Amino acid sequence: MPARNPLWWLVRVADWFEQRGVYVPGEDNHTVDPWRDFGWLIVAWVIGIATFIFFFAVAA
Repeated sequence: MPARNPLWWLVRVADWFEQRGVYVPGEDNHTVDPWRDFGWLIVAWVIGIATFIFFFAVAA
């Protein structure tokens, strides 16, 4: 529903991570999967770097 929610792409990313599963503290019987365990951290880092680059591109 892109017309109702201006951040629909963020909702799609959240749904994608929810479908793949999320880390449950105390659940140590699986191997570490970076996208499953640290997905939101990776996405936040990429958005932060993109914002940083955009800021300096506009300032120049």
